[in-house]
Amino acid sequence: MTCFGFDGTTALVKRTVALVLLAAGAVGAAQGQSRADEAVALYDGPDREQRLIAGAHREGVLTFYTSLHEQNLPLFLAAFERKYGIKVKTWRSGADKVLQRVVTEAGAGRSEADAVHVGSGELEAMHREQLLQQVKSPYHRNLLAAAMPAHREWAPTYLTVWVQAYNTNAVKKADLPGSWRDLADPRWKGKLAIEAGDDDWFAKMMEAMGEPKALALFRDIVAANGISVRKGHSLLGNLVVSGEVPFALGMHYNVSEFARKQGAPVGWVALEPVVARANGVAVARRAPHPYAALLFYDFLIGDEGQRLFAQRDYVPASGAVPSPMKIADLRIIDPGPALDEAQKSEKVFRDVFRYR
Repeated sequence: MTCFGFDGTTALVKRTVALVLLAAGAVGAAQGQSRADEAVALYDGPDREQRLIAGAHREGVLTFYTSLHEQNLPLFLAAFERKYGIKVKTWRSGADKVLQRVVTEAGAGRSEADAVHVGSGELEAMHREQLLQQVKSPYHRNLLAAAMPAHREWAPTYLTVWVQAYNTNAVKKADLPGSWRDLADPRWKGKLAIEAGDDDWFAKMMEAMGEPKALALFRDIVAANGISVRKGHSLLGNLVVSGEVPFALGMHYNVSEFARKQGAPVGWVALEPVVARANGVAVARRAPHPYAALLFYDFLIGDEGQRLFAQRDYVPASGAVPSPMKIADLRIIDPGPALDEAQKSEKVFRDVFRYR
């Protein structure tokens, strides 16, 4: 069976954000102090790379916390180490666990991570706790403006794009829906499923479609045909592969496309509006190895790193690199409001999809 991986924000992650930040207390005030090496992070002159390389070679290593899928992570580490000769020590876990570890270490007065790569929600939470370093990079100009935070304390590396995945043995191509309204047709009865943590996706759908229209439409779909709510995109993806779930309302493009290329009976469509969420990289404000961290940051958002993301069917955040997914109009979640409205979004999601 093809295995699906997931490294984004879920309702559980957002609850973890609130609990961790509450427990952290006054971490931000202590971590917000400026450092003598802050100037290099804000330098974007023509010799920026040469300065970073020289400093990184003196440091020799960096520590990287990430939720990148374990099948893809070695590709990025090997390419960076091969190019610059800098060793990357990695700690990988779910995005919520990465957030928890960064905040917990900061609260204990420790600074172990140099660079962090997780979802935009977790990064925005770290920004609010003043745990991240503002960066100026020449590669920022290529990044999607809608995914780039104004404070510049993290930068998007790729977009997680929600598509609708289906089992090709259970659903004929000719029968695929052309719009969300088509899913209210009785022929979809007992065939639909959704992931339990997709409340941020649904909140963006309501914003894009208009809340009254979206609520009425999806309530009609559920009333007409029911819906199976599954915890975890990995589980939901594997159920699509097995055929137990013929049609999933929300799966991620890169994992669906990977499964298709591996020969699994999986296809996908992208019903409009198409929602996306940024995943990104940040440099820790008190990074023990700031030069190496900044060099790695630039590598991931630069052309070489962005091409590696595209090779693995991620939608790159840089407009300078061709995307494997040819959809122009993506509705990108703003992580700040998403965090602020998390409790409301989860309540509405549970009510509409009858998930308790």
